[in-house]
Amino acid sequence: MAGVTFSGRARELVLLPGEEGVSAAVLGLGNERSHLAFGELPYRLPEGAWALAPGDFEINDAILGFCLGAYRFGLFKKQRRPCALLVIGSGHGAVIATAASIWMGRDLVNAPANILGPNELATAAGDMALPFGAQYTRFDALDQDYPTVAAVGRGSDRPPVVVRLTWRGSTAAANAPHVSLCGKGVVFDSGGYDMKPSAGMLRMKKDMGGAASVLTLARIIMEADLPIRLSVRLGCVENSVSGHAMRPLDIIRTRRGLSVEIGNTDAEGRLVLCDLLAEASDEKPDLLLNCATLTGAARVALGPDLPALFCTDPGWARDLLAAGREVCDPMWELPLWDGYDGWLDSPAADLNNVSSKSHAGAITAALFMRRFIAPGVPWAHIDTYAWNDNSRPARPEGGEILAMRGVARAIAQRFAPDHQI
Repeated sequence: MAGVTFSGRARELVLLPGEEGVSAAVLGLGNERSHLAFGELPYRLPEGAWALAPGDFEINDAILGFCLGAYRFGLFKKQRRPCALLVIGSGHGAVIATAASIWMGRDLVNAPANILGPNELATAAGDMALPFGAQYTRFDALDQDYPTVAAVGRGSDRPPVVVRLTWRGSTAAANAPHVSLCGKGVVFDSGGYDMKPSAGMLRMKKDMGGAASVLTLARIIMEADLPIRLSVRLGCVENSVSGHAMRPLDIIRTRRGLSVEIGNTDAEGRLVLCDLLAEASDEKPDLLLNCATLTGAARVALGPDLPALFCTDPGWARDLLAAGREVCDPMWELPLWDGYDGWLDSPAADLNNVSSKSHAGAITAALFMRRFIAPGVPWAHIDTYAWNDNSRPARPEGGEILAMRGVARAIAQRFAPDHQI
């Protein structure tokens, strides 16, 4: 590299000349060894096909970072910004499948609400599951079995839908470990009668980010053919305003039999999830996990990049957090603090959907949902942002799938240590 100055600092990129132009490039890593170090390459390298040379990094991390950095949501653009291409050899199918799954999830979060309604989200779930042979069941009449999902969706002209997917790995026995996932699929959240201000509505197409996240996780699990049984439930719904919408101080019943007073119609996500969690936990899975863009309080506490984890099982909490750190897909645990449980008391119903206090909003939302979990079921709740406010390496502005690579790694380590995720 005569005449070329290169320090090796992070994100430094030097193009090396050849007889017909650029012949190679050298990327500085500094102290960064995660996939994020490679996330800018697709749009910093000249157009054309590139291959990775061996270096002081894990090749799968480089592939993942390149693929995630190449993503742009271009469904409605006539012209897409060109980027470099990466030539990938054999033996990297798992990381490519993971990247493709995250692209799918990002596409769902980025889709505008006029295109992705409850019906379309439900259909997308079925389309994702079909190639893996998963059983797809759709429920449109919800008043009896999913009354809280029905209550949230009653204000919209687009009816709510509940989706259930079931799948079993090709080597999974009938009594194989059972992992159950539930996702909040609010395709747009106006706040209902407790309407959000206009600024608060600007990104509410992403309020189905929990559903997109668990679909991404399910696809990663099925692509890896883990030897487990998998169940997925989505509440696909729009929280809108009309003469049919739920009102503040309405009292609604739940699948569990508890009555809920509506203290705030903008706290709808926990209502969408509580019936799904009740049904799923009654099956006594080995892990019950839900994901939701649930509270602004979690973002105030942890910011946009760290989903909040609440977990009833210390072993699972430890494994989920450790796996997230291993794959640079972190979460942070917040407590299910029993002392705040009474803040959900209602004088007119079994409980209120919001706390009587202005503090600890993420915790009280988790405590609300814990009321619907069957005793003894290991339950993890992830409160996620599902969005990048600005573009950074491997994390383009827009919809994002957070923590699911770490969750997939933890599930594989627990139930299928021979499988690499």
